[in-house]
Amino acid sequence: MVERGFVWFILTLKKKMYKYQFSQYAWTHMILLTVFVQSSFTVANIFEGIFWFLLPASLIVINDIAAYFFGFFFGRTPLIKLSPKKTWEGFIGALGTTMFSAFVLANLMGRFQWLTCPRKDLSTGWLHCDPGPMFKPEYYPLPGWVSHWFPWKEVPILPVQWHALALGLFASIIAPFGGFFASGFKRAFKFKDFGDSIPGHGGITDRMDCQMVMAVFAYIYHQSFVMPQSFSVEMILDQILRNLTFEEQQILYGQLGKIFQDRQSMLA
Repeated sequence: MVERGFVWFILTLKKKMYKYQFSQYAWTHMILLTVFVQSSFTVANIFEGIFWFLLPASLIVINDIAAYFFGFFFGRTPLIKLSPKKTWEGFIGALGTTMFSAFVLANLMGRFQWLTCPRKDLSTGWLHCDPGPMFKPEYYPLPGWVSHWFPWKEVPILPVQWHALALGLFASIIAPFGGFFASGFKRAFKFKDFGDSIPGHGGITDRMDCQMVMAVFAYIYHQSFVMPQSFSVEMILDQILRNLTFEEQQILYGQLGKIFQDRQSMLA
């Protein structure tokens, strides 16, 4: 399909229109790259579990709104000339708010199976599953002085909460630049704001200026650092039953049996 489109573009080139045609060709590919390709990562995140779509998207929104409020009340030092309302105080305040929100939201969302279970198809079988070790709490003891003031001796933390901090850090660094891009776009086309649902702050649409980049990062991070640690027995069996033929499953069963027999003989 891509090759045919490329050939058709070459065949339709006309004299004195090369510059226009190539500029349109470039714009078309930029739109495909920035919208459709990145949207595919958003869909891929949803199939890994709504958690991996909802948490990154929420962190972008939280960071942008927190930057506005911290900048409004405490802002004194300009951050960038492109967006005069952006301040260092807002940037730093939003960073702390986003990191804290990432840690807390990951704990809350990670407790619901319908948010963490991977989507296998369009059925409702994913509503209940073994979400894997990433979403199973680990208990950390609290310092002795805490027990004198509070009744807790240990605190449950999901392993995915540590990964959520990385998502929060990325959202805190990239989200402001998404806002800068939107500010430059509005100035180029002489728009004051994309909406007026939040007076003086650009509306809800301004919360969406960096969601696509965040979706790409969330997918790459999940595949690189989370997926290798989140395998469960249920997930492995599902892959075996779906991707191996009956004969291949029999071979695998026989090989596993030999491995278990060898281990038993070694232990004996």
